Amino acid sequence: MELLRFLNSVHPLSEALLDHLRTILKPRELSRKEYLLKAGHICRHICFIEQGLLRCFYMKEDHEVCSWFMKEGDVIISVESFYTQKPSYESIQALEDCILYYIEYNELQQIYRRFPEFNFTGRVLTENYYALSEQRLYSMRMQRSQERYDYLMEHHSELVLRVPAKYLASYLGITEVTMSKIKSRF
Repeated sequence: MELLRFLNSVHPLSEALLDHLRTILKPRELSRKEYLLKAGHICRHICFIEQGLLRCFYMKEDHEVCSWFMKEGDVIISVESFYTQKPSYESIQALEDCILYYIEYNELQQIYRRFPEFNFTGRVLTENYYALSEQRLYSMRMQRSQERYDYLMEHHSELVLRVPAKYLASYLGITEVTMSKIKSRF
């Protein structure tokens, strides 16, 4: 299973922990446009994306604002909702057919208690995603639209082929017209 290889690459896992994960991990398939989480609901699962692409978004006034895209090899949750077990302000929706593996919040807490080694893995993953969040925040605050688009093309160019333009524009904090003008410069 790709997830177990991924976790083992973060920090070597004991055979007992690997066996435990094999027994509790559950598969879930999502069809394109199906929701993994809707705003107002509590995020009760942490998911690993085996296949597919999802977007996180929230509503601002009367339009959607895309905050993340997650694809194969990524872990996806509504961070605040998952860790506080309170209703989410954001939604998570599949942009492609997806295959996910997940565990529930309570199961993760039990793993941390029963297998202290997994706390290291959890910390490393949290640090990595926190660093990505800080990069995103910096980009939105400090970079011009052209620079944000250039960064996207340099680091995540595959998204241009997989994500509708209106969602990419929202993610970059620009209009579709502005994005079209930026793209036409190339």
